[in-house]
Amino acid sequence: MRTVDKSRPGAPPGFFEAEAAGLAWLAEAESQGGARIARVVSVGPGRISLARVDTVGATADHAAAFGAALACTHAAGARAFGAPPDGWEGPLFIGRRRQPASAEAAWGAFFARDRIMPFVPPAVDRGHLAPSDAAVIEKACALVAGGVFDDGEPPARIHGDLWNGNVLWADDGVVLIDPAAHGGHRESDLAMLDLFGCPHLTEIVGAYREMAPLHDGWRERIPVHQMHPLAVHAVGHGPAYGAALADAARRTLALG
Repeated sequence: MRTVDKSRPGAPPGFFEAEAAGLAWLAEAESQGGARIARVVSVGPGRISLARVDTVGATADHAAAFGAALACTHAAGARAFGAPPDGWEGPLFIGRRRQPASAEAAWGAFFARDRIMPFVPPAVDRGHLAPSDAAVIEKACALVAGGVFDDGEPPARIHGDLWNGNVLWADDGVVLIDPAAHGGHRESDLAMLDLFGCPHLTEIVGAYREMAPLHDGWRERIPVHQMHPLAVHAVGHGPAYGAALADAARRTLALG
């Protein structure tokens, strides 16, 4: 079997093991029609080996199939909002950055506290986010935490880092890699696909909505969900992301 072997000298304990746990948890939904997930060949401290995926160009047909499959993955559910993959008790990461695990009954409380606010102080400290903008983000987080966007949906089994680079187009369909998997809101995955762009996004979302209709106003709520990846990027990728995060916060406040 051909593999992709990744290593990181000095990786924090559980770094690649968390990735493997997320991949395995997402892969459990494949038997229910869920999205295809990269196969873990082996994993250990500081390293992981995955079955290689040969990529080709994206097609509308594969995009539609992926959208429907992603809806099935989300429907597989999670124990709680913020919950890690079943059986995993170690740390959680998005990219190289650690993020909290939790077990909240309400999405907004979890999302504001554990997916946005942990990244605001370090972004300010690095000069990537103005203190005045941080205050705006705190107000938006208070609105989210207050439950105005909670809709009664149960926790979804989400990829958690579903940008275009983690969507591989193989000759027989889409395969997902590098998750930050946890119990979240299904709109978060769709908002991240929108944030960084994805080929045939219209077909992906259209097929998703046929399989699992979204609540009214989902398009307007995209900035709410994009605050998480923007906050992560604001820490490590410069002030442009800090400005984008503040803009998303203002758009979130306008919805309240």
